[in-house]
Amino acid sequence: MPGLIPSHGTVIVGVLNVTPDSFSDGARYVRTSAAVRHAHELMRAGADIIDIGGESTRPGAAPVDPRLEAARILPVVTAVAAAGITVSVDTMHATTARAALHAGARIVNDVSGGLADPDMHAVVAESGAQYILGHLRGTPRTMNEHAHYDDVTAELAAELSQRIRAACAAGIEPSRIVVDPGLGFAKAAEHNWTLLRNLSALTALGHPLMVGASRKRFLAPLLPPGASMADRDLPTALLSALLAERGVNALRVHDVTATRIALDMVRFLLPPGGMGLERASSGRVESSPHS
Repeated sequence: MPGLIPSHGTVIVGVLNVTPDSFSDGARYVRTSAAVRHAHELMRAGADIIDIGGESTRPGAAPVDPRLEAARILPVVTAVAAAGITVSVDTMHATTARAALHAGARIVNDVSGGLADPDMHAVVAESGAQYILGHLRGTPRTMNEHAHYDDVTAELAAELSQRIRAACAAGIEPSRIVVDPGLGFAKAAEHNWTLLRNLSALTALGHPLMVGASRKRFLAPLLPPGASMADRDLPTALLSALLAERGVNALRVHDVTATRIALDMVRFLLPPGGMGLERASSGRVESSPHS
């Protein structure tokens, strides 16, 4: 599926939040012109896919009416898709997903895995779109109350398996499903690190894997006190390189430039064909025989 998340290799998914209350971008891209311009900037920096969202899913975020969500993102989705860019729509609402797919989106990124809206799986099934199935307990407003696990890796794998079965039962072909462990969604910092150390339990589910660690709170202790949100881009890029080396298929990030450089570094270090990173980095950096 050209332009989509592959089963081998690693692509970069650039984050485009069209919200007034994003934890990382604030209100920088609420105007359609600014959002579209940023989408092109992300592509020039090396993104393969642009993930457009109109509802903040930060911890404690209040829900957004799907009509407002759609009004925020549809002009952006339409313009970005019309430019030939692969668009993913970041939504938990079936009506928003359907409208965005009609506007040209090719991927639905549902952080709830279909739990937030019982109609989501049917919409994706009938559309033929790729589906990023995320893990979430509760809602963004309540998810921190559900961050309790005896064995986070085993419980996450079991809960994702159940959501995968539900998606397939609704008619979504397994080949269209991508799994996202939902770092930070009903997970404390130690849960995030445990999951990252045990990715094989998630790849064993048999689907491509996307990880969204970019600028999240669990990276903050790696930095000096008082570090800015943008300072988290360095650990994000370093983690991206390690995840790509371990076979993660998509990395959802804010700073595409840093992650692209990190992936190119991995590509040069690995033997030819290693982890399939040529697909994600080809044409970006060429090595010289005299380098």
